[in-house]
Amino acid sequence: MKKKVSGIAAALLALSASVAFGAVKEGQFSISPVVGGYTFDHRQDLETSPVYGVRGGYNFTKNFGVEALFDYASTEQKKNGKGLQGDGISMYRYGGELLYHMWPDNKLVPYLAAGYAGLNFNDIKPKGAFDYGLGAKYFLNDNFALRADVRHIIFKNNDHNYNNLEYTLGAHVPFGGAAPAVQPVAQPLAPKTEPAKIVPPAPAANLSVSPSSIVKTPDAAATLSWSSRNADKCFIQPDIGQVGTQGSRSVSPSSDTTYQLTCSGEGGEATSSARLGVTLPPPPKPAPVVESAQKAAAAERFCNKPAVVAVHFDTDKANIKPKYTEDLNKLGEFLKDFPSSKGEIAGHADNVGSDKYNLKLSQRRADSVKSFIEQNFSIAPERITTKGYGETKPIASNKTTAGKAQNRRIETNFSCE
Repeated sequence: MKKKVSGIAAALLALSASVAFGAVKEGQFSISPVVGGYTFDHRQDLETSPVYGVRGGYNFTKNFGVEALFDYASTEQKKNGKGLQGDGISMYRYGGELLYHMWPDNKLVPYLAAGYAGLNFNDIKPKGAFDYGLGAKYFLNDNFALRADVRHIIFKNNDHNYNNLEYTLGAHVPFGGAAPAVQPVAQPLAPKTEPAKIVPPAPAANLSVSPSSIVKTPDAAATLSWSSRNADKCFIQPDIGQVGTQGSRSVSPSSDTTYQLTCSGEGGEATSSARLGVTLPPPPKPAPVVESAQKAAAAERFCNKPAVVAVHFDTDKANIKPKYTEDLNKLGEFLKDFPSSKGEIAGHADNVGSDKYNLKLSQRRADSVKSFIEQNFSIAPERITTKGYGETKPIASNKTTAGKAQNRRIETNFSCE
């Protein structure tokens, strides 16, 4: 029974798309004769029969209204039925319903209904019955419509709940009601004349770099120069940020870098870019062929024991100065002459700075030496490990400048097979 109600609801909603004149009016009365069918609960053992009725309605608003109802059906018991006595049974239903019109201004107006009524079989004591359902009114004009309804009727008798279904077609004759308000014709507004807009000039930007390429050394640098027009803000990226609308500055990136100048003003935004290439310095000249005595001396110095390499660092620095490459070349030649040797390069620092910072600084120094050896002597990276010891292993007093310089050192410890 609920599936039938759901199917009819879907059909009514699908048909309610056409919009016409105002169909349901506030303050309107109506009269509706209806005819249809009435199906009883199977436990009542009564045959489905025709039903006749009439409705009288009033609309409080376009959406909400009430209807008084009266229905009559004449049925009979099914064969071998166990219901009421006698062959002919008359059913009367009288009560009222609240209606909700979903789209009252459409030509087809679906609505929901719920109500309460008295239900009487062969003049036996009436029973109270709740009902709910839906319906639709199809307006042929402002004064006449066709209607269709379906209701699920629920009542209780002898401690049993019964479910009946009523479905009807009929005519709907409205009368009275408020006339639709006449909408005043809006006068067209005079077009607004807007003042001509002053378009600010577009900005321009120019960025250049000189030289366009540098060799990667501690003192290498290039100069960025820029200018702009019609701009009030300029930025250079990467790593520079906001700058004046024109100017220059020195840059020394560690690798190839493309700088971009972005300038903005009231007229928009402009960009310009310049690329600075960074090349590695040429490798040092190869050392002369080591004679057997020189090779023996290198083995005596570096094999199977710690050795201090004559390379020192400025405070808070890890870059290798050119004047210390001679002793590093000896270490590199040793590693080439003894290809099976493996070991550690240890970095050390003075006591300037915190313990944690000096550990990181000494690690950077050891890594810098390892990188120099690998790049200039083609030594396999897995042969060398590095470790920073910070200020934990001084070889001189940190109370003097000379002592601090000695403590900023590199030590090696390689094993030779």
